[in-house]
Amino acid sequence: MVTRNVVLTEHQHQLVQGWVESGKYQNASEALRAGLRLLEQEDRERTARLAALTEAARIGWSDLTAGRFDDIADADLDDYLEQLGSRARRPSE
Repeated sequence: MVTRNVVLTEHQHQLVQGWVESGKYQNASEALRAGLRLLEQEDRERTARLAALTEAARIGWSDLTAGRFDDIADADLDDYLEQLGSRARRPSE
């Protein structure tokens, strides 16, 4: 394993110390590695969400360009969204 020195705030030090003293983690390195795993997971999830949003935007622009859209008046928007929600809740046939 690689050794690295890190600087913690007093609050961060107390958190890590408390986790080690409570037995949640065996030592400070284990606690910090757990935190890094969470950050790594958060980064993967953020990347996946961005990819999904980018793909949805691409599909949306493609549909707009091809004329595949419904033009809904503001007054009818609530009813239209309710109809979409009802269709989405129905089991697949």
